[in-house]
Amino acid sequence: MQQFLDTVRSFDSVLELAPTEGSGFPEIAWGDHFFYYAPDGKVPNGQPYATFVTKDYPGDTGSGLDAPGRWRINVHVGKKAFAELVTDPEQGGGHDFGAADVLLPHPLYADQGWIAVVDPGPGTTPMLLELVRRAHDAARERARRRTG
Repeated sequence: MQQFLDTVRSFDSVLELAPTEGSGFPEIAWGDHFFYYAPDGKVPNGQPYATFVTKDYPGDTGSGLDAPGRWRINVHVGKKAFAELVTDPEQGGGHDFGAADVLLPHPLYADQGWIAVVDPGPGTTPMLLELVRRAHDAARERARRRTG
């Protein structure tokens, strides 16, 4: 996970929320990381472009993140890129959301153009680093369009 954190932290105008005990964020978010494009240093309206989660959330347990050392990166790639990257479960035989180092649709937010990878490894790391970079760039462009 550290390689991904270091890479995303190096992007221009990145804002990382990393809730911990006493931070004012709900306990369920402690230990996770949420990344936004925020040149003013303030959390923008809307969703982050990437999240790193270290545990199962209610209604999202298929990745088995409560096992020690497991984590999942989630990246908003948009609907077009999503369709190019992810096999339709109807055609591909379904998805094992707990499979490690496999690019998958996000278990809950696939319809919104989110992908997910549990425990990225050599099979997904190079592609994921590029997808996170593109997600950051897309968030920057959305912010520029909003501000005119």
